[in-house]
Amino acid sequence: MLRSLYDWTMALAAHRHAVAWLAIIATAESMIFPIPPDVMIIPMVLAARERAWVIFAVATVASVVGGIMGYGIGFYLYEEIGRPIIDFYGYADKYAVFQGWYEEYGGWIVAAGGFTPIPYKVVTIATGVVQLDLGTFITASVLSRGARFLIICALLWRFGTPIRAFIEKYLGLLALAFFAILFLGFVAIGLSV
Repeated sequence: MLRSLYDWTMALAAHRHAVAWLAIIATAESMIFPIPPDVMIIPMVLAARERAWVIFAVATVASVVGGIMGYGIGFYLYEEIGRPIIDFYGYADKYAVFQGWYEEYGGWIVAAGGFTPIPYKVVTIATGVVQLDLGTFITASVLSRGARFLIICALLWRFGTPIRAFIEKYLGLLALAFFAILFLGFVAIGLSV
């Protein structure tokens, strides 16, 4: 099933209404859909590099809107909708870990889920359940999802096809490493103050 969804999503990148489909996929991925919008972003930017910034903006806005909807699912409908989504993807263990971290790290958890390969849908639903401040959630989502999509679009815009294999192979690992360094830097600053 996952492979057919991936193939379907890739095919949408070549559709004449690809930008609209990107908005739909980015919104859905933030709360329920298993395929990240990156799958569409890469071929879309490679096909029309001059549209990289439009693609970046659409992916970011739609992803944050979907994140707010995921937050709403966690806040208002966790038992009816949120728990079944988390159970369907097998994220119950990750969800329990996230829930424990929210009290101490709140916005950082959202930023990690928005920027790294951590499933953002789990983060959005969990954030609603723990009722993290909505402003903090939106700010962390805009910054992290925006940074993720900006890096992809900027690299593809600048280097084109040669950078594609690098992005597809190493982006997740590099995002985790970058986020860990950033987080540890802020912790170090906090400890020294």
